[in-house]
Amino acid sequence: MRVVQALGWYFPESIGGTEVYVAGLSRRLCAAGVDVAIAAPDPAAARERFYEHEGVPVYRYPVPRAPTRAEVQGLVTVRGAERFHEWLRGQRADVVHVHTFGTGLGLDELKAAKAAGARVFATSHSSRLGWVCQRGTMMRWGEALCDGVCRPAKCAACELSRRGLPRTLARLVGSIPPAASLRFRSLPGRLGTALAMTDLIARNQAAQREMLATVDRFVVLTRWALEAVAANGAPPGKLVLSRLGVGQTGFSAKPSPDRQPTRRPITVGYLGRLEAVKGVHDLVRAAASLPSEAPIRIEIRGPLVTDDERAYLRELRILAGTDRRIAFSPPVPHGEVPALLGGYDVLCCPAVCLEGGPTVALEAHAAGTPVIGTRIGGLAELVDDGVSGRLVAPGDWQALADVLLEMAGDPAGTIDRWRPALSRPRTMDEVAAEYLTLYRS
Repeated sequence: MRVVQALGWYFPESIGGTEVYVAGLSRRLCAAGVDVAIAAPDPAAARERFYEHEGVPVYRYPVPRAPTRAEVQGLVTVRGAERFHEWLRGQRADVVHVHTFGTGLGLDELKAAKAAGARVFATSHSSRLGWVCQRGTMMRWGEALCDGVCRPAKCAACELSRRGLPRTLARLVGSIPPAASLRFRSLPGRLGTALAMTDLIARNQAAQREMLATVDRFVVLTRWALEAVAANGAPPGKLVLSRLGVGQTGFSAKPSPDRQPTRRPITVGYLGRLEAVKGVHDLVRAAASLPSEAPIRIEIRGPLVTDDERAYLRELRILAGTDRRIAFSPPVPHGEVPALLGGYDVLCCPAVCLEGGPTVALEAHAAGTPVIGTRIGGLAELVDDGVSGRLVAPGDWQALADVLLEMAGDPAGTIDRWRPALSRPRTMDEVAAEYLTLYRS
């Protein structure tokens, strides 16, 4: 069996949960005798690239660093993506499996895979759930978890608010019917984008329907996501729930609290991308608000690849001020993650967007480390609040501060009580077996 795994970004330039997932899945498929290739667009390149990552061949095709509005919105094929279409025709793949959509990897690419004779699968790793959420976080007004149902007026107003319009004005512009909004599509600049927003949301709905008609199966990572996609009209027979799994080896649970109780000061870690949707600012703000005598240490670790990540780190340092309990440490090599997570007393995942995992939370459980974070996405389905960890509302840094203070004051009654209750995370071996069954069905 020949399988192409396609995603919107990949190693070595990009390091995140989706990349780790695809790399882990590809390794296991190869071990099962599957012929695997990985493909991803590359906005930094002037020409096609071919290389290997962990023994798996990778194909990168150039797309614009600054795509046009029409390209971003899927009105035209993204420049450079036609090379991917041509490459697909030469692969003679039995299966093309797309992981999340982006510039240069969208409906046109699904159709190209189908035209090449492949069975097509898509897995949504992002909060968009395909084309459901234009804002990209599944957070209504950026404040609370949405009901997940896409409606032009509602979603246009939410997206326009994210772009800086006052909420009242956003609602007013969002009330323009899509048929009327269509007339403004050709207007240049921000005005055209705003006035054509309900048309864009209606086209998103059409894109979601077309995507579901094209793929053989659409895979989501959480029960919430499954129900949200179904509520938007997805055919039940096309939907599959496949939860995340731990792909890395080397994890072993730390000794029990009886043998190794948590000592003060406690260490709370954050490990992941440094971007606002991950909510790291809420963790830093919460930690900085604690009384100076609170016996706690916070460690922040994340890759610094982009200018945006470096700028966000500067913002976090400003929030932390002179608080020496908050440390910003260097990124950790992937092979050292098990030992790092095992050394934390607690992992914090304070995301302010719907996530399928995050994967690092599963890895923490594999290392015997409890997780605290926000009551949204995969974390809400992994952590039993008050039993195996703690959950707070997204963005509620004051509630997070209360949890930090409670743990620091009574680690035996919190952290050590949670440790024996940690759930066993799934493995990527289980995930790969599920996909093999899907591919062959």
